[in-house]
Amino acid sequence: MAQGLLLDTCALIWIANGDRIGDAAGEAIRQAEAGGEPLFISPISAWEIATLSARGRLRLTTSPETWFARIMETPSAQLAELTVTVLMRSAFLPGAPPADPADRIIIATAREHGHAIVTRDHYILAYAGEGLVSALPC
Repeated sequence: MAQGLLLDTCALIWIANGDRIGDAAGEAIRQAEAGGEPLFISPISAWEIATLSARGRLRLTTSPETWFARIMETPSAQLAELTVTVLMRSAFLPGAPPADPADRIIIATAREHGHAIVTRDHYILAYAGEGLVSALPC
């Protein structure tokens, strides 16, 4: 059983925008928040938000730094630990992991800390289908 939820960058953006997410993921998030459990966010998501904004693929009404800081002010938000071990293990994931380095770091973080990833990313969901990480589609 996974311990805690790790929001993938796409899930983080949709939740921040108030977009509808899948029922199972929404219920898991509500239960975590009701139980006082944190919703983990990887530092790599800050980099992805900034990169998407810089490339014009994500329009923010404020700077990426301010946007991310506001997310982290949410009572349930907690920064996931991004260690050297996690970074190294992201290069040696078993099975057929996604090629995207940020996805690999999120997967390695979830595996290291026992989190379930909340995501719409079909590559991460396919990897979870291999039984190598826990994920909830959103």
